[in-house]
Amino acid sequence: MIGTPPATHHAIGLQALSLGKDVLTEKPFALTTQQGDELVRAANETGKTLAVVHNFQFSRAFRRLRADLESGRLGEPRAFEAHQWSSPARRLPAWYEELPGGLFYDESPHLLYLLRALAGGDLRLAAAHAAVPGKGSRTPSMVTAFFGTPSAVPARMTLNFSAPLSEWHVAVLGSRAAGIADIFRNVYLRLPSDGLHETAGVVRTSLAATARHWLGQIRPGLEFVAGRAMYGNVEVMRRFIAACGSGSSAAGISKEDGLAVLRLQHAILDAAGIRPDA
Repeated sequence: MIGTPPATHHAIGLQALSLGKDVLTEKPFALTTQQGDELVRAANETGKTLAVVHNFQFSRAFRRLRADLESGRLGEPRAFEAHQWSSPARRLPAWYEELPGGLFYDESPHLLYLLRALAGGDLRLAAAHAAVPGKGSRTPSMVTAFFGTPSAVPARMTLNFSAPLSEWHVAVLGSRAAGIADIFRNVYLRLPSDGLHETAGVVRTSLAATARHWLGQIRPGLEFVAGRAMYGNVEVMRRFIAACGSGSSAAGISKEDGLAVLRLQHAILDAAGIRPDA
């Protein structure tokens, strides 16, 4: 398993594959699409498993969101949304400003693979915009990207890197209800339509959101205190080990998934005019 800074993933991955090792690497997959292609080609040539840690899609909150989407409890899906607020005061790796697009490059893979999981396939970038970063920083203040999906349901991703607090949420807006996964807290909320947005509906939404938010934090909170908050990593390891033993692709974390997310990252950088070497 490669858990070193992103700039080293490519070289270490190639070396490990050449030595006949199966490889599970942290995201981001690589620093360029060429590096990503080389890693995939090396895995194909050696016949070894290459996978990437796309863990939050296996968290309890996100699994509940997908279950409600697939069962129809949310109604007809009308939009997929992913947003991140990130405070520059929180704990951050020392190397993030060395990446293309700075912190965007390190953290956007999470939102991209979560949107891909909801959309049921690859995303197609439609447009992207970025606020110019401050002097001496590669990290833009804000990035917004719009995507087309195989189901024709529109998708949007917004990242703000100058917020006063840190929050990550992924949502499905359906015709009957909204499903919202709080990624950091591992809490899921399903809020019914408020109809005409009259007083009764607004109060019902407030009560449901408040009650479900606090009730939803009991189990994740106990797991965190006990040191058992794994955020989907147990399932990542299970799928990786199973793929190593069978020679099959590790669904959701495969080399193809890693490469697809990598290509989306660079498509956004290009479309938004973010210079990787700025």
